[in-house]
Amino acid sequence: MFGKKNIPSESILILGLGGIGLYLAKRLVHEGYAVTIIEADSHLIGRADESLDARLITGSAMSIECWKEANAKSMDFMIAVTDNDAVNMLSAIIADGFGIEQKISRVRSLEYGQKDSLLQAEDLKVDLFIHPEELAAQEIVRLVKRTAGDEIIDIALGKMQAMAVQIDDDSQFAHKTLVEIARAYSDIAFRVVAIARGISTIIPTGKTEVLPHDQILIMAGTEELPRLMEMTGIQKQNHRLRVMIVGGGLVGSRIAQLLGKTVRVKLLEKDEKRASELSSMLPDTEVLLGDGSDKDVLTAAGLADMDTFISATGENETNIMTCMLVKHIVETQGATHTQRKTKTISLVNKEEYVVLASTSGSDIAINKKILAGNEIFTFIRRSEMLSVSHMHGFDAEVVDLIAAPKSTITKKTLANLDGKLSEHIIVGSVFRDGKWETAVGETQVNAGDRAIVICDSLYLKEVRELFLS
Repeated sequence: MFGKKNIPSESILILGLGGIGLYLAKRLVHEGYAVTIIEADSHLIGRADESLDARLITGSAMSIECWKEANAKSMDFMIAVTDNDAVNMLSAIIADGFGIEQKISRVRSLEYGQKDSLLQAEDLKVDLFIHPEELAAQEIVRLVKRTAGDEIIDIALGKMQAMAVQIDDDSQFAHKTLVEIARAYSDIAFRVVAIARGISTIIPTGKTEVLPHDQILIMAGTEELPRLMEMTGIQKQNHRLRVMIVGGGLVGSRIAQLLGKTVRVKLLEKDEKRASELSSMLPDTEVLLGDGSDKDVLTAAGLADMDTFISATGENETNIMTCMLVKHIVETQGATHTQRKTKTISLVNKEEYVVLASTSGSDIAINKKILAGNEIFTFIRRSEMLSVSHMHGFDAEVVDLIAAPKSTITKKTLANLDGKLSEHIIVGSVFRDGKWETAVGETQVNAGDRAIVICDSLYLKEVRELFLS
């Protein structure tokens, strides 16, 4: 309709510079994509212009003239992340008219993008629907239903697992280097692949010392997990049946809905009108009117009986501080090591706060922008990477990919790779001879090997260059 593109390129058109749009733009520019952005708000354009090496166009996402100015017919991808669902979906139809092959649209409503939706993705010319709030809710529900650990994620179809563990003063790992830990537990195949300390994430080497209050990320085979849990002092819990949620917005209410009848849920909402709406919407949830950041309200609502506490308001600081308050209340009420601990999960919309949250009062910090970004990035790079997962509470990604013939990673052992890269990238495991093996310094990755790599969030480009060049 508007003309087809004729020169293949790595070009991306982003519509909208709100929180997710700016986050995506920064990440994609860093990965080497040519990014063009259309945004109606001149203030957001001005802010982005100071920090973003991208082409910026001030105008409406619905303006065909803006699309022409952006040279839309030359784009490979269109990502619509404005704050208007209708605009984002209509943008996919416009992009299709310009000949853009891959269209991604953010929508908040669950009436679109589902198997039973009246309008299917192909009707709207959308190749990938992104529901950030749904992604966050689904991830939190998954974590609530986990039986142990601050966080455990399945990797490589469940054959490998990554487990996040908080280090206490009396931990067997405290004040030991990773070399010393490996020697002491040489009969268990595992590797510490990341450490969250303060507001920073460390990709460790053998000389790195684990300190109290660190949160460490351990990678191991599924069969090794029970021994690791025992070794790190994690007590397996058969059920987490009592959950308290603060904040009845899109994420909080969806968590309560998904948990349904299987979990006893209390939801605190401070807005009277919204609380009334939630009472009708969520028949299986006990909805309470009150300020969930208030100590007396939390105590009266029955915090002491909760297994998991989730702060899902729209304010970063409120969520972080409320989880800190909950930890304090639980500790001062006489919780002991033999009692069930209350897990705290906070929704943190500012990515800079994720590590801070996880090393203060939150056992797990969830960021919907990062979840959405990884979903989009995996889609864009699906021919190269099998998956990209974010480790909550760490500024780190877990990447599942295959080493290409003659790639840099195949030319040296892991110990002999670029020393600067070793501060940001670590190979955790390699699949060969029909099984996963924990990677060590002497490991040689061969062409065709499948590997699990952990890297700083801004080093995905370098991972690709190592494995795919």
